[in-house]
Amino acid sequence: MPESAHSLSIPSAAQHLGKVRRFVEKHAREARLGEEAIAHIKMAVDEACANIIEHAYDDARQKISVLVRVDSERFTVCIRDQGRSFHPESWSKPNLFRIAESRRGGGLGVQIMRSLMDQVEYSTQGDTNEVRLTKFRCGEPGRNGGKTA
Repeated sequence: MPESAHSLSIPSAAQHLGKVRRFVEKHAREARLGEEAIAHIKMAVDEACANIIEHAYDDARQKISVLVRVDSERFTVCIRDQGRSFHPESWSKPNLFRIAESRRGGGLGVQIMRSLMDQVEYSTQGDTNEVRLTKFRCGEPGRNGGKTA
């Protein structure tokens, strides 16, 4: 399969998350991914964008860029913002029992992304933050071991 790339830019507001999900789904279907993989990618991308909206930006006038890259080995979604950075080294796996006992929402986005995708990688260069969500097309090498926060 030849490599392809597709991009989308949205304002950082929750009402635009549906557009992102449809964009990612369209390209995942064109790449002939299975239904389960498509559902996982859509949910992980939704979580990543929701985290940016909630934690990186203070207003909806900021932009979120979504880039889908497809090649013979992987389907990758790169999500970029210029808000506050996420520091993966400070993240720890959430205690589900404590979250349930406290009856508070949130706190599971990174865990959800890591459980649904084969790789989750974060980087910051200058004032641009990027999260890369990858689903391998041929099997799932390193399903759990290949993940990075």
